[in-house]
Amino acid sequence: MKSLRVHFLPSLTSADELAGGAVVVIDVLRATTTIIHAVAAGAREVIPCLEIEDARRMAAGFPPGAALLGGERGGVKIDGFDLGNSPEEYNRATVGGKVVVLTTTNGTRAMMLCRQAKRVLVGAFVNASAVARALAQEEQVHLLCAGTEGKITREDVLFAGRVAYRLLGELAGSKPEQNDPCRLARESYQNLLSADGIDLSAGPDSRFEEIAALTQELRHSHGGRNLIDVGLEYDIGVAAQVDRFTIVPELSLESWSIGAIV
Repeated sequence: MKSLRVHFLPSLTSADELAGGAVVVIDVLRATTTIIHAVAAGAREVIPCLEIEDARRMAAGFPPGAALLGGERGGVKIDGFDLGNSPEEYNRATVGGKVVVLTTTNGTRAMMLCRQAKRVLVGAFVNASAVARALAQEEQVHLLCAGTEGKITREDVLFAGRVAYRLLGELAGSKPEQNDPCRLARESYQNLLSADGIDLSAGPDSRFEEIAALTQELRHSHGGRNLIDVGLEYDIGVAAQVDRFTIVPELSLESWSIGAIV
């Protein structure tokens, strides 16, 4: 790996800067967590759309019953949609074998910036270690935080920091070039571990300690407070379930749909 860069918001980078690199789109609360749940539950594909009407038109192009509309505005389900943006709505009973057409306030917008990338992966705490493994052989890596309504969110920065922490700890030989946000994100995550006395090498117990610490931290983040305000606090604990899945969804830039790599 030659370079590892974190971008705290889509507005703080550009399509040109991301061009040719491997990009991980991050929207922990909740779009990328939800996409991972959907793919793990057997959704045929997830199609991200920018606007509500774009999603309606896309879903209408499939045979009746083949596609589901999912997404949110202001954190709550869009009128007339089948599903909102709560990860556990996307289970095998609801989305298995279906196409999910998804539009969210922040996460799907971040994906639109990645059209010139070499590849685009979907990351959140629920597949954190799998994301790090998928990136290990990439030369240029970008961790792109979606933020919330144009503002930096701690949950996305912490996830970027976790991936950077893992990658830099496991890469042999020379370390990649890092930008300042990468260093800040990694230090933020290390500080969280230190504050709670968590040693990630200590075995299974450390994972449960990490989940507990993250759940508390995410409750106080911008995105977490927004979810609490609309009565969706439960989703915070779901999003903090580190390494629940071993899959990594990947956005095909040719078909503009998301499937899974293992």
